Amino acid sequence: MPNFDIAKRSKVWFIISLLVIIPGLISMATRGFNFGIDFTGGTIMDLKFEQPVTLTQIRDSLKPYGLDGSTIQLSGESSNVESSTDVMIRTVDLEENARKDVMASIRSNVGSYEVMREEKVGATIGSELIMNAVMALVISWGLIILYIAYRFEFNFGIAAVLALIHDILIVLAFFSFTQRQIDSSFVAALLTIVGYSINDTIVIFDRIRENLKLHFRRGGDLNEIVNRSIYQTLTRSLYTVFTCLFTVLALYFFGGETTKDFAFALIVGFASGCYSSIFIASPLWLTLRKRADEKRGRGKAVSEISEN
Repeated sequence: MPNFDIAKRSKVWFIISLLVIIPGLISMATRGFNFGIDFTGGTIMDLKFEQPVTLTQIRDSLKPYGLDGSTIQLSGESSNVESSTDVMIRTVDLEENARKDVMASIRSNVGSYEVMREEKVGATIGSELIMNAVMALVISWGLIILYIAYRFEFNFGIAAVLALIHDILIVLAFFSFTQRQIDSSFVAALLTIVGYSINDTIVIFDRIRENLKLHFRRGGDLNEIVNRSIYQTLTRSLYTVFTCLFTVLALYFFGGETTKDFAFALIVGFASGCYSSIFIASPLWLTLRKRADEKRGRGKAVSEISEN
């Protein structure tokens, strides 16, 4: 086993995380987030062009107005993978003059078209749905704690959920720092990250449990057991995260503008999930376990004194 003691340096790993999370919380409080039209509402323009056009043409015509991140869909009977005469653009809420300028830019840079539909729409993800999503996440954390407490022990469940909260805060911090757009796909990315992170954490916890049975009863040290468990699963954890990162990096660089924010969330989340499983979850469990053992020791000492 390598000599580098991961468990002993738990305070270092916690400080590294706090150096991201605390500025992230400050940024969330002061700068907030760049919510997309799924949260804020916007304008829909359904256009029918005389000649087939491409997504690139439409996006380039919107870029001077800072709208190149808008949702653009090709549709209609003439549509194919690359071009179509029927285009639906969903963008932020535009004032009348701004909308006319944008449509004039599309006409001059892309081609003539007929307006099939033009309307303002409300947010598809309302505050009630957001609260329901948060409630579902909290309930899932509670169920995770109960399940892990049943299969392992209660402290494992607490450490696992704290590691998940750590990963979500890291992703939120990076989106607040970069002001990348948050839309409905961001919610899907968060759920994917939670699933990935808890799976990686459980693998390490399972190995800790096995090593506890094998070594702790024979006088083994908890720090040594945690280090042994991490290094025994380290290769698997690294293989898993690199495989996932290669996929989402390809999605980020080659998937087009509409998938960049989703892929960025996964890149940050998978990296944070791997880090938290190795450097946060296990040291957290170790800290909780030692405190619980100390309380039991003090309670036993008090009991013996009272008996005497």
